[in-house]
Amino acid sequence: MRRRGGGWGRPGGGPPSPRRSPPCPTRGGGGAGRLGEAPAWQAPNPKALPTGGEIVRRYLEPLAAVPAVAAGLRLSATVTAVTRRGLDKMTDRGRGDTPFEIRWTAADGVQHRTLTRAVIDASGTWATPNPMGADGLPVPGEAENRDRIAYGIPDVYGRERADYAGRRVLVVGSGHSAINVALDLIRLQGEAPGTEVLWAIRRAGIDRLLGGGLNDQLPERGALGLAAKAAIENGSLEMLAPFAAERIERTADGLSIAGRQGDRERTLVVDRVVVATGLRPDLSILRELRVALDPAVEAPPALAPLIDPNLHSCGSVPAHGAAELAQPEPGFYIVGSKSYGRAPTFLMATGYEQVRSVVAMLAGDVKAAREVHLVLPETGVCSTASIVGPEAGCCGGPAPAKADACCAADAVAKTAGAAGCGCGTPAPAVVDEKVPATACC
Repeated sequence: MRRRGGGWGRPGGGPPSPRRSPPCPTRGGGGAGRLGEAPAWQAPNPKALPTGGEIVRRYLEPLAAVPAVAAGLRLSATVTAVTRRGLDKMTDRGRGDTPFEIRWTAADGVQHRTLTRAVIDASGTWATPNPMGADGLPVPGEAENRDRIAYGIPDVYGRERADYAGRRVLVVGSGHSAINVALDLIRLQGEAPGTEVLWAIRRAGIDRLLGGGLNDQLPERGALGLAAKAAIENGSLEMLAPFAAERIERTADGLSIAGRQGDRERTLVVDRVVVATGLRPDLSILRELRVALDPAVEAPPALAPLIDPNLHSCGSVPAHGAAELAQPEPGFYIVGSKSYGRAPTFLMATGYEQVRSVVAMLAGDVKAAREVHLVLPETGVCSTASIVGPEAGCCGGPAPAKADACCAADAVAKTAGAAGCGCGTPAPAVVDEKVPATACC
């Protein structure tokens, strides 16, 4: 798959596709700069906007070859469980003084046990995508038709092109992953005219889908939303909102997907389905550890309110580190995208600062662990008002700060030299500190 990063050592929770997200100031991608002083590794251009594959080839693989790093790496290993040596989850006595035991299987199938004094779980969520069902469960028939259903971000324009060219494809999801898949399919549509794109989101409002437009401080991510809006308006794709699939059956013509669009029943016949409905953490390896997680977000309790999409839709998250990530099991931390549980957006810069803080704490440098400094970019979307729909008019989102425009579309038009987008009279002011009171949308 092609998953775009956001610059070397920079936000990676942005657009995972051929569209590149911009760099964001960080602390040099963690400690890589210091470890990489050996001739075997050279830091890549910090302003580059790499794909996931480029990050691996040009950053991670060379860094892994540095002797100081290579000595501690066990590649192609699968961790199957983490526990306290000789103690189950129920045992209190001597727990804090007992080393962790990591059980893992090597590439050759041989099982191993490794004892450690601390464990940092950065295993991510990419291998555990959410299913298609709006209720969090697989839709009946989903498992039986996996050969025609892809999850995440398939390379529809590249190596998997043959599976999608000239086909009728349903994309399910309301995040940047879904946007990227839909836009790549539209790109493919230009070369394979028989390609049809249907885009289903499971909620009525699609403001989060379109992002902050020109107000997004990750400009390329904001551009995704504007491109998606344009594709909807020019008919390149059919938008279904809200649509909830209820059953999938195989037919002679492909897949028949029965569901509900709003308050009416609807059946779709498509060739393939791409489910880009987010990810969730795999908690199975932690069954014998004492782990505290928010019951909804599945993130550490102190972090969950800062990232819960039910509470806010802003991209900025207060700086956090070891204190917010601490678990009832002393010496155990969950970091990276897994620390966000089911929350939809995670930036690589966040993970770097998390790990720096946690490692400082484990090294005994409490002061450094608590001095967490991280400024994350805004998405430009901080309210629940719909951006596209009858009530949204032409705006496409609020205008950028200091722009002499009433909305994003107006700003785009004026930047291109036009008089404006033709907006009508301003709408009532939006009560939201992130949106100018004079905005028309």
